Amino acid sequence: MKGLSVPLSFAFITFIASTVAMAADPSGYGQAGGEFDIKLSRVPSSELTAAKALKPPFEPTPDILSEGKAIFLGRGTCFQCHGPEGKGDGGAAKVLPIQPRNFTNPKFKKYRTPGEMMWVLKNGSLGQSGRVPGTGMLPIVGQFLSEEDGWKVLLYELSLGEDGAR
Repeated sequence: MKGLSVPLSFAFITFIASTVAMAADPSGYGQAGGEFDIKLSRVPSSELTAAKALKPPFEPTPDILSEGKAIFLGRGTCFQCHGPEGKGDGGAAKVLPIQPRNFTNPKFKKYRTPGEMMWVLKNGSLGQSGRVPGTGMLPIVGQFLSEEDGWKVLLYELSLGEDGAR
């Protein structure tokens, strides 16, 4: 009996998750090779002004960017989804319904502020805004990384795609 319950439970959870996703999927959700509408913030409207006002506590110096890269590629495990170069093509990206953020996309830097990025690092991106479906991004700051390390990582992420970055 126990041998049947685990596979049946897994199958049931998979069925429910896929059914919910199909029922609520907005246009573009789950399309391979594409980021979900980059213009839509993942921060709920009630918290957006405060999030946008947040600024990094330090400048993106070469030392800070080097520390951010080490965290990104190491204990932060960011590379698992975002890829080693931050292009959203990490190994885990294949199983996510929305492609992870491509930090080398210059449009991303045009629409998202460091404060919004920090909000996502603290809260994850689990569909809280109601405008963007949940992604695989879990809360990292406060769980696995300090806020200081979170700022270093996001400053590194913002440097990707720029000349001389990495």
